[in-house]
Amino acid sequence: MKVSASIQPISFEQDARLVSQLLEVLTREQSRLVMADVDAIEALMVEKSELLQSISITAKGRYDALATKGLMPSEVGMVEWLKVYANAAINESWVNFQKTLSQAKEMNRLNGMLISKHFNRNQQLLNHLQGSSSTADGYGKNGQAKSQSPSRGVLIA
Repeated sequence: MKVSASIQPISFEQDARLVSQLLEVLTREQSRLVMADVDAIEALMVEKSELLQSISITAKGRYDALATKGLMPSEVGMVEWLKVYANAAINESWVNFQKTLSQAKEMNRLNGMLISKHFNRNQQLLNHLQGSSSTADGYGKNGQAKSQSPSRGVLIA
């Protein structure tokens, strides 16, 4: 791959700042999920969506700059640029950015699991209220889950 010697510094500082903000929002979201604070979660979803859109725009700008310099418009191209043009401080910043990005991804995964648990619990409660619960109500003397059987009505002869 031929790379032009006139490559201008390609920055990821804005990306790093936005991902740090996203990690902070995800931390608040996790706290609100644990407390089941639906109103706060909805507000955080809007904030998170706006940050993700901004991250996408800045990453696209960085990718476009890499492409104009003959590099792949991706993280692979960024690594190639770093190998050729970056100094130790920029490389360290990139590594720290990647760590923060990994933390944000993991936090988002954990938040997704919490959301799924809330959804499943709510679905079970709705099913129970509608009388269509397929879950067991408890355990029998033998330690096995009791099966939910339809209630028997009184037969009139």
